[in-house]
Amino acid sequence: MRKIETLKQVVENLLADKIKSCVLDRGELTIIVNSDEAIDILQMLRDNKDTSFEQCVDLCGVDYLDYHNDYEGPRFAVVYHLLSIKHNWRLRVRAFLPNDDFPMMGSAVRLYNGLDWFEREAFDLYGIVFENHPDLRRLLTDYGFIGHPFRKDFPLSGYMEMKYDERQKRVIYQAVTIEPREITPRVIREENYSGRN
Repeated sequence: MRKIETLKQVVENLLADKIKSCVLDRGELTIIVNSDEAIDILQMLRDNKDTSFEQCVDLCGVDYLDYHNDYEGPRFAVVYHLLSIKHNWRLRVRAFLPNDDFPMMGSAVRLYNGLDWFEREAFDLYGIVFENHPDLRRLLTDYGFIGHPFRKDFPLSGYMEMKYDERQKRVIYQAVTIEPREITPRVIREENYSGRN
C-alpha cells in the first residue's frame, strides 16, 4: 500500500463520521469538514500519534462565486495545509462557511501560532472573520480601505483611490475616477503575420 493510501485510511479511521468528503487525487489527500467542527478536527489531527500533524504550513481563503455553472454550494471556504514531519505526510483540510453574507469560523491560532497572520490575511482579503483571534485586523490593505479585494465581485479598480492634493499639501482619498471598461484582446488573423507565406 502506498504511503498516501495509508494516510487516507488512518484519517478516515480517526475522523470517521466527521468527514463530509475524503478525496485522493493526483497524489494529494483533501478532506472536507464542517466549519463548526474544523478546530476540533485540527486538534485531533495534531495530537493523535497516528497522524501527528504538528505544523500547519498554510491557511488560505477561497471565494467560490461563479466557480462552475452548476456549483450551488457555499461561497467561501477556509483551507488548511497540514504537515506531519514525523510521518512525512501532507493533508489538506477544507471547511466551507455556511453564511455567505458574513463568513465566520473559529480561529486556529491557539493550535498553530503561525496561523496568526494567515488568518489576518484571509480576513483582510476575503472578509472571513476568525472568532477568538487574538488580534484580527487588516494586514495588507490600508486602514481606510473599503471592501475585500480578493472577493470575485470586488471591482478591479476598487472603490477608493488616494492621491496627493497639491492645494491641500497632503494625501487625500476620493471615489475612483476611472471609468470601468472591459478589455477584450484583439485577435490578429493576418495570413502573413508571422512573415511566412
